[in-house]
Amino acid sequence: MGRMYVRYFNSSYGHTGTLWEGRYKSCLIESETYLLEVYRYIELNPVRASMIEDPSEYRWSSYQCNALGAKSALLTPHDLYRRLGQNDAERRLSYRALFERHVSTSLISDLRRCTNSGVALGGERFVREIETLSDARVSASRMGRPRTS
Repeated sequence: MGRMYVRYFNSSYGHTGTLWEGRYKSCLIESETYLLEVYRYIELNPVRASMIEDPSEYRWSSYQCNALGAKSALLTPHDLYRRLGQNDAERRLSYRALFERHVSTSLISDLRRCTNSGVALGGERFVREIETLSDARVSASRMGRPRTS
């Protein structure tokens, strides 16, 4: 799909070459533990990159919707976001409060490691459950050659 879109975009707008830097990367996350942390991580990326000073200045994230009440047909609030308050005003206030502290360097490391290696980010039970349901490995495998007996 990516290649087809690149061809379409390039022919439509008279461009050549790639549109993105490298392959798309993602990882499964355990929502209850990590979802709001991942929201903070993503919405603070432009701040860490010194593109802006406050996440509200970046028009391409969901911060303006989640924290300030901007409307978007592209956004469907997650249940965990809805649990931040009894009404929209309380949720926005709670969401802004999440950004009063920085994302921990260990979480940034874990997210980047899992995303780059395509493994799940969550507890052992979550990882086992995903592997059982998908019949695919989503946990890190042991480095090096397998041991011989």
